[in-house]
Amino acid sequence: MDRILRLLDDTAAAVIGALDAHAVGRPDLWRLGGERPGQYRLDLVADDAAVPVLRKAGVGILSEESGLHDPGCGITVVIDPVDGSTNASRGIPWYATSLCAVDDSGPLAALVVNLATGARYQAVRGGGATLDGRPVKPSGVTRAEDSLLVLNGYPPRHLQWRQYRSLGATALDLCAVADGRVDGTIDCTEDALGPWDYLGAMLVLSEAGAHVADVHGRELVVLDHAARRTPVSGATPELHEALLAARRSMG
Repeated sequence: MDRILRLLDDTAAAVIGALDAHAVGRPDLWRLGGERPGQYRLDLVADDAAVPVLRKAGVGILSEESGLHDPGCGITVVIDPVDGSTNASRGIPWYATSLCAVDDSGPLAALVVNLATGARYQAVRGGGATLDGRPVKPSGVTRAEDSLLVLNGYPPRHLQWRQYRSLGATALDLCAVADGRVDGTIDCTEDALGPWDYLGAMLVLSEAGAHVADVHGRELVVLDHAARRTPVSGATPELHEALLAARRSMG
């Protein structure tokens, strides 16, 4: 396990170093487009830094930017090199590198690093979850009417929240449920999120004692670059069920 945790650390460090070097004195370079719609040059810079570190370690890789590498290695690291790259391009300090090592039993270890602040969420299967080395726990909110939610997209009507935010980086949004800063998340889009968006934070969240599921009941742990899901999370079982029901009511 120590080897896997070091690998996740080393990969995140490589991304941080590459991004720091990419636009020294030229922050406008972070707004340059990549090779496909919705992609930024900074996404490719981060991926180019991360993939060699992971390949040298002999693990499989599923990256948002470059797809599936070396399947069948026993452990696959699912990575979003920059989750929230539009935020990054605009200087909004809510964007992250998300990493999740997955074995035959599911998520094994995860690291989500806020690239703007340095905050580090880490989780190990059966070993709990931490923020900067301190254990995290979700809020005790049980009712949607009392909840502060983070939305991805926007629903056609009010879904009974007390307040909401839309922050733009799914991995950090889910981690904010794990540490109690918000009470839940609802993905109001339809099948727009890939496994790299949520898997690292999913392990953090579940090890902290919160709950997450696909609104349609599908398996979230998938190693398919084409797979898309619609996750909903909640701090408590009661809130999670209420938020799933609210999201399903959208049709």
